Amino acid sequence: MSDRVREGLFSSIGPWIEGSRVLDLYAGTGAVGIEALSRGAEHATFVDSSPSAVASVRDNLRRAGFEGRGAVRRSNVLTFLERAGGPGFALVFLDPPYEAGPDELDPVLAALDLSSLLREGFTVVISRGSKSSNGVIPLHWEAARRLSYGDSVGTLFRSRMPGTPGSPDSPGS
Repeated sequence: MSDRVREGLFSSIGPWIEGSRVLDLYAGTGAVGIEALSRGAEHATFVDSSPSAVASVRDNLRRAGFEGRGAVRRSNVLTFLERAGGPGFALVFLDPPYEAGPDELDPVLAALDLSSLLREGFTVVISRGSKSSNGVIPLHWEAARRLSYGDSVGTLFRSRMPGTPGSPDSPGS
């Protein structure tokens, strides 16, 4: 995620960060999760399958002084989502490689939606290349904002609140 997209993103989600639990999928260097920690998130879990990315996240957490507020997991994102449990996350960041297509992203989004990892009122942020698709978005996720900077696009999805049109508990849903 570019610095410009990250800056715009955090300006948009500022009120939801304080005290939140954050999940940073496809973490890379951990810049997004660490930014959330620096803005008051309670805890961040970082997931990446690359040994060098995991080492980079650990080093960056140490340099930022957030080792005690971050957990780093070396895992394929889909495998992590299928196996993980525990307390849910209010904010989830997905920054998959731009070349990751629907074959990779669709199962990840479905597994995230079906997992117990999303707290009520969650926000999921997907960062993609402007020529990439977000994949199949679960029905009860509502696109709240789209941030576009050059070849990067960040889309914020929020859970539909119960009783709103299109939410699972609405009449006729």
